[in-house]
Amino acid sequence: MKVHILDDWFDTLRALPCFAKLQGLDVTVWTDHCDDVEQLAARLQEAEVLVLFRERTQITRALLERLPNLKLISQRSAYPHVDVQACSDYGVLLCSNMHGGAPAYAAAELTWALIMAGMRDLPAQMASTKAGTWQVGVGKTLRGRRLGLYGYGRIAKTVAGYAAAFGMQVQWWASEAGRARAAADGAAVAESRAAFFASSDVLSVHVRLKPETRGIIAAADLGQMQPGALFVNTSRAGLVAPGALLSALQAGRPGKAAVDVFDTEPLTDPDDPLLRHPNLIATPHIGFVTEDEFDLQFSDIFDQVVAYAAGTPIHMINPEAYSGAT
Repeated sequence: MKVHILDDWFDTLRALPCFAKLQGLDVTVWTDHCDDVEQLAARLQEAEVLVLFRERTQITRALLERLPNLKLISQRSAYPHVDVQACSDYGVLLCSNMHGGAPAYAAAELTWALIMAGMRDLPAQMASTKAGTWQVGVGKTLRGRRLGLYGYGRIAKTVAGYAAAFGMQVQWWASEAGRARAAADGAAVAESRAAFFASSDVLSVHVRLKPETRGIIAAADLGQMQPGALFVNTSRAGLVAPGALLSALQAGRPGKAAVDVFDTEPLTDPDDPLLRHPNLIATPHIGFVTEDEFDLQFSDIFDQVVAYAAGTPIHMINPEAYSGAT
C-alpha cells in the first residue's frame, strides 16, 4: 500500500518511534509545502493513503477529483481543512482520532510561555541585551493577577493549573454549557462577558474553531480589555473577528497580544500589518510542534493506516465511503 505523508517540513517523523508502525508499507514523505493543486495532484497520483500533518494542506474537491487511486486520508483531531462530502463522493475514507482523553500539553506549555513572554516583555528585553543596550521597560509579576480563560476544555484546564502554581487568580468564560460545567466544578465564572474581558490581566483563548465559533471574539470584546492587559491566542486565528486584533492593538486595548495562529498560514510576509505591530509577540503555529507531541499524534494516525490495511478501519468520519477493499 502506497502511503504519502504531507508537510513534514523538518523531516521529523522518520526518526520517531511511531514511524516503525508503517514498516512493510511503501512510504513517501514530502518535506516541503505545496499549495498548487495541479502540482500536488501530480505528486500524489500513486497515493492510496494520504497522511496529513494537521491543517497544513487543504484537501479540496478539486484535489480529490485528480487522485483516482486514493482510498484513505488519515489524520488527527478536527478537520475543517478537509472537504468531507467530496471525500465521500470519491470513495475516500477519512479517519481522524478526535482524542477525547488527554489534553495537548505542548499547546498548554506554549500558552504559558507566551504569557510569560508577554508579561515580562521577553522578546524586547532579549533584543535589547543582544544590542548592548541592557534593560528596556518594566515587566509585570504574575502572582496576584487575574487570568481569564475563554473555553472550559482540557487545554484551558491545564493552563489553569499552571496559573495556580504561579499564584494567579483564574476566572472563566465559555459557552452556556461550558459555564455551567465550570460552575458545577466550583470554578470562578465571570459575572458577565463584559466583566470577563474588562477584568482579566491576561486573557487566553481555548476554543475549538467551528462554524458557530468563527469570529466569536469581536472588536467590542477586545475593546473592553485594560490598556495593560495581554491577549493570548494559541487556538485558531479565526476565533477572532477579521481585523479585530490589529485594530485593538492600534487602539491600545489590550496593550499587548501574544499569538501562535494567523488568518493566513504559513505567514511569510514580514510587512503584514499585524505581524509588524510593535506590541505583538508572535510564534509560527508551534503549539503542537514538539517531538513528544508528534510521536503521540502520529502514533494514532499510523494506527489508523495499519487498521485500514488490515481491513478493520477505526475512527471513521465518513464510513459510507468505506468499500471494504484494502
